[in-house]
Amino acid sequence: MKLYIDIFIAFLRCGIFGFGGGQATVPLIQEEVVETFKWLTIEEFTDSLALVNSLPGPITTKMAALVGYKVGGLSGSIVGIVGIIIPSTLAVIVLINVYLKFKDTPWLQGMMRGVRPVVVVLVTKVVLMMVRKSFPNLQTVIIAGIAAILVIKFDVHPIILIVSALIYGGIFLA
Repeated sequence: MKLYIDIFIAFLRCGIFGFGGGQATVPLIQEEVVETFKWLTIEEFTDSLALVNSLPGPITTKMAALVGYKVGGLSGSIVGIVGIIIPSTLAVIVLINVYLKFKDTPWLQGMMRGVRPVVVVLVTKVVLMMVRKSFPNLQTVIIAGIAAILVIKFDVHPIILIVSALIYGGIFLA
């Protein structure tokens, strides 16, 4: 029972403090599952993140399902999902009313401008941690370079890049 409470609390905290959307919540999930509870190593976290990014749906829900399942089976998966979605569901109901009422006020606009840089820093932290483990050889650096060019210059859809990298990796990096 303690395991399920831990899963719920870990993802509830991520859901409460994950301001800025799914990608901004990834550092919080990483902190909980890698650092606090040690359910995954950073390598497993990076692989899990890559896997869930290849699937449709919100990244935080998929991470909660994956981690919950890994440590607590199907019940752990359900508990993780419930933990991650409760805060945002309640917050949306409450905050949309506040936002709609005060969206044009200087203080709310200032709050939004103030929190954006923090979200960028949180995402950057996860990226930097993942970089260390994601480029074990020159081939992976080349894959990243090609992906960057295709996304930035040619606006190639992420699904095409993910599926292509999965296929390439399965054939040439196995």
